[in-house]
Amino acid sequence: MGPLFKLMEAVFELLIPLVVKRMIDNGIGKGDTDYVIRMGVLMILLGLVGFICSLIAQLFAALSATGAAAGVRKALFDHVMKLSFADTDEVGTSTLITRMTNDINLFQSGVNMALRLLLRSPFIVYGAMIMAFTQDFKAALIFVVAIAVLFIIVIIIMCLTIPGYKTSQESLDSVLTLTRESFNGVRVIRAFGNEDGETEKFNKANARLRAIQLKVGRISAYMNPLTYTGINIAIAALIYTCGIRVDAGYMTAGETVALYNYMSQILIELIKLANLMVTISKGLASAGRMADVLDIVPGMERNEGAGRLSSDDSETAVEFDHAFISYTGEGNGALSDVNFAVKKGEVIGIIGGTGSGKSTLVNLIPRFYDVTGGSVRVFGKDVRDCNVSSLRESIGIVMQKAVLFKGTVKSNLLVSAPDADDKELAAALSAAQINLPLDRKISQGGSNLSGGQRQRVSVARALVKKPEILILDDAASALDYATEFALRQTIKNLPEHPTTFIVSQRVSSVMHADRIVVLDDGHVTGIGSHEELLRSDVTYREIYESQNRDSVSDGEVLS
Repeated sequence: MGPLFKLMEAVFELLIPLVVKRMIDNGIGKGDTDYVIRMGVLMILLGLVGFICSLIAQLFAALSATGAAAGVRKALFDHVMKLSFADTDEVGTSTLITRMTNDINLFQSGVNMALRLLLRSPFIVYGAMIMAFTQDFKAALIFVVAIAVLFIIVIIIMCLTIPGYKTSQESLDSVLTLTRESFNGVRVIRAFGNEDGETEKFNKANARLRAIQLKVGRISAYMNPLTYTGINIAIAALIYTCGIRVDAGYMTAGETVALYNYMSQILIELIKLANLMVTISKGLASAGRMADVLDIVPGMERNEGAGRLSSDDSETAVEFDHAFISYTGEGNGALSDVNFAVKKGEVIGIIGGTGSGKSTLVNLIPRFYDVTGGSVRVFGKDVRDCNVSSLRESIGIVMQKAVLFKGTVKSNLLVSAPDADDKELAAALSAAQINLPLDRKISQGGSNLSGGQRQRVSVARALVKKPEILILDDAASALDYATEFALRQTIKNLPEHPTTFIVSQRVSSVMHADRIVVLDDGHVTGIGSHEELLRSDVTYREIYESQNRDSVSDGEVLS
């Protein structure tokens, strides 16, 4: 509807020079004042109807552009939600944010301007040229040459700027990445007094973005001067030619004014078209970047058609069957030949040095990553064959980094169990050893809570779900020993008796587990109880001795 009403406006606009011609030749030339008044009224009516058509076209174009942007934004968000952790790691969070904000805004502007002008401007240009031929053939040839030259200028500049705008957006990704990292790590930066270094890094990235934008801007800046120059030369040639032909009696003064008006219309529309090409170039570059995200094939099938996972199908809760995994672009495997099984209700401690693969191991259970060799089975079924939604419904997980959302304590707990009532939420908070009102406001990232409070709210969020498998990935690193001990006792006595995985670097956190899995550089070096591993596993004994060398043992502290 937008282009249709724009074309109707263009038709009325093309009729106005013909009215002016008749006003001059038949009215002013013959001294017919009534005719001049009638033509004047007709001009006003044509302008008014064109104005109404333009308003309607602008409305439909705006509705269409915002609707298209909303649709693409939804499609992008839905698609990103289906990507695996490996996919999002490869693309990068900052890049995805840029494409869902700045790129979509540029795309929206491009769609809006295209609906308003992409058909109208060429229609006016070619329509004016055709109307010129109806007035005088030889004078109209100037229109043909001028339009051809100007279109060549527009196409050349467009071809030069589209790659530049794409590079500019990629450079903007880098600036956004640096900005996001600096803001997230502002406390670390200040703690080490590295403000000047981070400012220098940002300034370099910003200068690179500025240089690219200036380069593209300089090329785009040639558009208006070149089109103005070409049209003004064409107008000068037209007036000169028409003057000669009027003197010779081949044309009338009205036809000359009409041709001049048509040339002026072409000038205005070509300037609009030139600016439109800049906007469309940005929009096309942004559309291509959004298409790149939509073209990413999710690295794992969600198997939504598969049946629901049932814990009744096996006595074994989780089984790692010679599992291997390598992250994208990583030469050495993050985990190698992991092979053990966990019975229902067991408490499994996972310990090892930094980078030994502890988080990677538990991330395989809810299928955040897929194994590159072997398999991982939950309740006897390979997680790659499970319905992902059903699989994750049975698992409660506390991530290594406690992530909270802006809102209230209640809204954060309801993320895992939308149907839970206030009594269940309060019980989960109590089990997590934290006393916060449900209506307590939480700022973005939980920045108004301490590290220990964030971890305990995260634990409560996992507990309110009443999962069959509970994963605590270093979930008590900010807690004191007494609070951590109370938390472990509460989890151990939960009525649903979940199979629990406790990931930690502290021996005191895992020493009372039914079994402990010791990892070193992606390999399992030992599995057993605390006492067994002290006797048989060198890695575990070294960790224990390093944490108890100069203080009372953790076991004595807890007792």
